[in-house]
Amino acid sequence: MNKKLLALSAAMLMILSSCANSTDSPSESPNNSPAETTSQTASETETTTETTETDTTEAVTETTTSAAAPEYTTQEGAPDIDGYTLLWNDEFEGDSLDESVWNREVRQPGWTNEELQEYTSKPDNAFLRDGNLVLKAIKTDDNGKPYYTSGKLNSHNTRDFTYGKITARAKVPEGQGLWPAIWMMPQDEQHYGQWPKCGEIDIMEVLGSRVDTAYGTVHYGAPHAEQQGTYVLENGDTFASDFHEYSVEWEPGEMRWYIDGNLYHTVNDWFTANEGEDEKPYPAPFDQPFFVQMNLAVGGTWPGDPDETTDFDKAEFLIDYVRVYQKDEYDMNVTKPEKSYREADETGNFIHNADFAEAEDLTDDIDWKFMLFEGGEGAAEIKDNTMVITTKNEGTVDYSVQLVQPELPMIKGKKYRLTFDAWADKERDIVVCVSAPTAGWIRYLADTTLTVPDKKTTFTYEFEMKDKDDPNGRLEFNLGNRGSAETVYIQNVRVEEIK
Repeated sequence: MNKKLLALSAAMLMILSSCANSTDSPSESPNNSPAETTSQTASETETTTETTETDTTEAVTETTTSAAAPEYTTQEGAPDIDGYTLLWNDEFEGDSLDESVWNREVRQPGWTNEELQEYTSKPDNAFLRDGNLVLKAIKTDDNGKPYYTSGKLNSHNTRDFTYGKITARAKVPEGQGLWPAIWMMPQDEQHYGQWPKCGEIDIMEVLGSRVDTAYGTVHYGAPHAEQQGTYVLENGDTFASDFHEYSVEWEPGEMRWYIDGNLYHTVNDWFTANEGEDEKPYPAPFDQPFFVQMNLAVGGTWPGDPDETTDFDKAEFLIDYVRVYQKDEYDMNVTKPEKSYREADETGNFIHNADFAEAEDLTDDIDWKFMLFEGGEGAAEIKDNTMVITTKNEGTVDYSVQLVQPELPMIKGKKYRLTFDAWADKERDIVVCVSAPTAGWIRYLADTTLTVPDKKTTFTYEFEMKDKDDPNGRLEFNLGNRGSAETVYIQNVRVEEIK
């Protein structure tokens, strides 16, 4: 049955009290790939005083389906979209920022993610120019040391809404240490509890050091979980060389991420809960009003700090428009999808293509995948039932050169054994682990450094799964930043359940 959803009225806003000071966002987890991005909010909200949590899910659901829509103003210039009505927009025309929509957020350096910038209310850091919003990072000198300021805006308590299609057209800056983002947080962060229990929707993030790749992420849960999609431009194009449109379609039981109209990420399975308690009714926490925010961070645990190559004369994040549309009706009767878990083969092995008999595509998301990050250069190929990993540049982090296989079923209380054969042209170190890319990048098998000799050797590791059931454990072989670029050979990989 369809129930008419209209974004929340003033009565709803009275139920959900404000938490403006905690809003400023996969963010990197202890280990590895860009999917580890924990958003900015992870650190930011930890500094907020915890408040008593109450289960108000019933009230939220009832109010959401019956409240009247807020009377937001719209501007000319936004096209009609079939099936949607324009709720609000900002085309960033004129000479000055509309501060009835956007709050200038002020934060000190280091407030989150070890970022370097001070977010200021100064017009130099956030202003309009030629029909665009400009968020500008500025480098100055403070007692002989670099000092950075930048801009961050949010629509908290001015343009909150529940469900819709959010679109933004933007051009990112290029440069080591620059980190532009457009993302969303709940109007009342304490309704389900502090981050990540409250939920977070990252519409786009791009690293200035890797401007051919954009990320769309959702954070939620306790323990922290996340799901992230990536979109990579080809043929030398970058998100810094031209404007691109980023959008998210947020519905009661599903979110879809697009770039330039191309769908690249879909999520329909999330949760939230207090530690040790049952999960809140689905689709919590994404059944409450959220708001939009935009910022240009400098440095931090994910992008790393700027270096001598970073040109701050060009450190500008340009946003052409932000538009929010809603459907007249949303189906509120949604059910959380059942999780599917990979089954072991007839020998009890959960690894696909374990003997490397198939020369599979190592660039797709099916079974084995080879990736390079943070200065890593190299290649991988399957040859003679062997995975051969060559390294040209070991990069700056252990996951700079990385081979993974995801979708390993990890069940709480079960014990597992990992075995594989490996050798190298010359003795060298690598790091292995079983990680949780959609569960906050915790480790089911801890990061383990091992020395691979120049003769074929069998390695065996056992571990017990002590966390929440996860259908997406990920086996990782990390060859970056180990003081060696010697070629590594891997055979006969097994992950099996043991008594």
